[in-house]
Amino acid sequence: MAKYFDVHPENPQRRTIGTVAESIRAGALVAYPTDSCFALGCQLGSRDGIDRIRSIRGLGDRHHFTLVCENFAQLGQFVHIDNDVFRAIKAATPGSYTFILPATKEVPRRLLHPKKKTVGVRIPDHAVTQALLADLGEPMLSSTLLLPDEEEPMTQGWEIKERLDHVVDAVIDSGDCGTEPTTVIDFSEGEAEIVRRGAGDTTRFE
Repeated sequence: MAKYFDVHPENPQRRTIGTVAESIRAGALVAYPTDSCFALGCQLGSRDGIDRIRSIRGLGDRHHFTLVCENFAQLGQFVHIDNDVFRAIKAATPGSYTFILPATKEVPRRLLHPKKKTVGVRIPDHAVTQALLADLGEPMLSSTLLLPDEEEPMTQGWEIKERLDHVVDAVIDSGDCGTEPTTVIDFSEGEAEIVRRGAGDTTRFE
């Protein structure tokens, strides 16, 4: 049965965030809010967490997982970024964007796209997510909480708790955070390719 945590959307309770972060370090899979929609998150190196996310979402091995990072310095440890791409991403973060980039050796192989050796990265603009990442001290492995055969992610923490009670370990609820997932920009070939249009404005990448 999943634990349910009700937190303030702008000033999340430090003790609660610490409890959730500790559970993630211990191997928990959590449903949490972001600046685009709810997501599933676990510790970066958790094989069990990856398998559970794949199972919940019905994902194949070509799915791009995302490393949700606290800041740009942390992001830069896990992906290769040239100067032009650096400026473009820097100008758009934090925000509702996921960027696909070549991964460094810091990224576990099982998280990489099997052919391209790329991974998704993002820096969310959401107080609860930022507080959780600050407590963890490392990126969180993440994927949009979109269930198979459904067109939109769930938006209510209580509904997520009700429907996923036996497949996630915790649900963080800070209110409705919308149904639109991130805009996905692929920079793996050096030029911006818009893979998915979502919550982030694509104008700067056209």
